Amino acid sequence: MSEYYVCTGCALLCDDIEVETENGKVKTVHAACRKGVARMKGCIDSLECTVDGEKTDVESAIAKAAEILGEAANPLIFGHGNSSSEAQKLSIALAKKVGAYLDDTSSFCQGPIIEAILQEKLKTCTLDDIRHKADVIIFWGADPSNSHPRHLSRYSYFPRGKERQRGWEEDRTAICVDVRKSETAIICGDNRFYKIPMGEDAEFMDALVSALSSKVPKTSFGFDAKKILELANVLKKAKFGVICVGLGLIYSLKDLEPLFRLMDKLNEVSDFNIMPMVGQYNMRGFNQNLYEETGCINRVKYSPESGEAEHGPEFSVVEALRNKTVDAALIIGSDPLSSLPLSVSRYLAEIPLISIDPCRNLTSSRSNVTIPCALGGVEYGGTAVRMDGVDVELKKIIDTDNLPDVEILKKITEAI
Repeated sequence: MSEYYVCTGCALLCDDIEVETENGKVKTVHAACRKGVARMKGCIDSLECTVDGEKTDVESAIAKAAEILGEAANPLIFGHGNSSSEAQKLSIALAKKVGAYLDDTSSFCQGPIIEAILQEKLKTCTLDDIRHKADVIIFWGADPSNSHPRHLSRYSYFPRGKERQRGWEEDRTAICVDVRKSETAIICGDNRFYKIPMGEDAEFMDALVSALSSKVPKTSFGFDAKKILELANVLKKAKFGVICVGLGLIYSLKDLEPLFRLMDKLNEVSDFNIMPMVGQYNMRGFNQNLYEETGCINRVKYSPESGEAEHGPEFSVVEALRNKTVDAALIIGSDPLSSLPLSVSRYLAEIPLISIDPCRNLTSSRSNVTIPCALGGVEYGGTAVRMDGVDVELKKIIDTDNLPDVEILKKITEAI
């Protein structure tokens, strides 16, 4: 019998992956998408263990990392989305011990949606609920054909679920709301693609609320009222609907109030849920672990004296770097020098910087200390949280000489 593994290429955490190995390496990956195959085959350029640009052993690098964090008055610990839940909990404990700023990529992407879900302000469901029940799926500011290539085929549009045996041909309606005609919009079809101007998602939502209330919808950008009314009629007839929230929607909204209004109205006339289209495989895990510890999902600063956590926008990685309020940084499984604007991230090159990652990247190339770690879901196991909040067990596929990040963080904490 074949053994199945979990793919950590994205937050879908597909658990039907078969792998062939050869000479201790992953040779062939079956069932995974292109992102998953690339992830499971490992790094093109593996990270080496260094201190100040010179190769060294792991223990020396860990000792230097502990020295940097221990001497810093306001260190930053950032990343976590590509780490196991066990490593994330150790990272939270380390931040508490050294009085660090603690943040992850959710502070500038899916964080507001996940926070609203955890606070039970937005109704949600599981991916399995979508596969078995959903008859209307809205991809709003999302293009899973590229961001989550197996989303449509495994969970949302194409599969034949228990209550959707006739599949996409008769049992499901896919709708795309976006500023451009993405590949997902093409799949939905011209009649189900609603192209809106950039930044007008909130106004379109309020127009849709009017249509759901049997009022004539109006928009300042002149969107066809008849087409909005037709969309409202489709949504009213839904037996189980879901809005898959992408970054396009999140970046457009100044706050979530328009989405709250829309969801409240939809659940007066139908049954609708929210699904955050999380990217990194365990970003939601970090949000939930920190929420359980502090009541916040990101943007935390621990007091070095009391160990108490403060929360606020000024404690985000972006603001901490912009204001130059941190004096050292530990980056775990992330590349902020590539993902953040140069005006914000260039400060990282001015302070002592530590990188823990399986692969070499721009941030690690500027780091004072680099510590290679095992690749999660391939070279070590653990647990992770899927984009829908479901816990998933990861299994090791191959061996490596690199320590998992959970062990590295444990050793750094003990050395401080």
